[in-house]
Amino acid sequence: MSILVNKDSRIIVQGITGREGLNHTQAMLAFGSKVVGGVTPGKGGQEVEGLPVFNSVQQAVDALHPDVSIIFVPPAGAADSVLEAAHAGVELIVLITEGVPTVDMMKAVQEVKSLDAASRAGGGKGIRLIGGNCPGLVSSGETKIGIMPNRIYEKKGRIGLISRSGTLTYESAKLLGDAGLGCSTTVGIGGDPVIGTTFADVLPLFEQDPDTDAVVLIGEIGGADEEAAAEYIASHMKKPVVAFISGRSAPVGKRMGHAGAIIMGNVGTPESKLAAFAAANVPVADTMPQIIELLKGILNR
Repeated sequence: MSILVNKDSRIIVQGITGREGLNHTQAMLAFGSKVVGGVTPGKGGQEVEGLPVFNSVQQAVDALHPDVSIIFVPPAGAADSVLEAAHAGVELIVLITEGVPTVDMMKAVQEVKSLDAASRAGGGKGIRLIGGNCPGLVSSGETKIGIMPNRIYEKKGRIGLISRSGTLTYESAKLLGDAGLGCSTTVGIGGDPVIGTTFADVLPLFEQDPDTDAVVLIGEIGGADEEAAAEYIASHMKKPVVAFISGRSAPVGKRMGHAGAIIMGNVGTPESKLAAFAAANVPVADTMPQIIELLKGILNR
């Protein structure tokens, strides 16, 4: 079992004919993901890797009935692409694009939430956005919907992984695999200030997943998502969680790569995040390899 996606997930790619869309479509197919088609306005009727291309998401939905759309669209049009997929009823939307204007993302996230609520009220499964500025998600050994390296997710494990950082997602997954633990599902939520899915949104899914024994949470300085996650863990999680916070040595006001990784006043400081996790009895690793030590210590109790 896995969360959010599995081997049966049907995927369309928005921006499939672009360089990034094509490259990662090929990688997803090589992983075994069930990519069924793509969307590029003005290029409907073409084929990419033997997959049909449509002019609109609605046309792709009507013909292919996808569960997931992954978006490789330039920043100026990315939020509109999210809304196109949401209004077409795609249940899971994965926005890879980095640098989407914040105002555009604020509007898109709010509209997706409204559409999600309406879908659930009408008996549907809802609509979820992951990202932007995220690497996507992968259920090991089943399906990859994103840009993660294929080779580190070939074997199924029993550790859920959630991360704001792309590269640290890959590093922690590799460490878990090398240690013989492996990942059940990995979810890269994205590093921008406004994202569609937070740590606190993903944690309940892992808590309910019978094939996940523990969770690794990779956070960063900036924002309050880690503090909100710690609050959820303290109140609701029975499964163990191990955390890592990158950028802990950054000076106040220093931007560290991600638009969301900036300390402002007392919000988003390493101290506030460490205190929140300490209050929730979540051990925080000082180095990436220490994540494995902490996990093994907890699981072997």
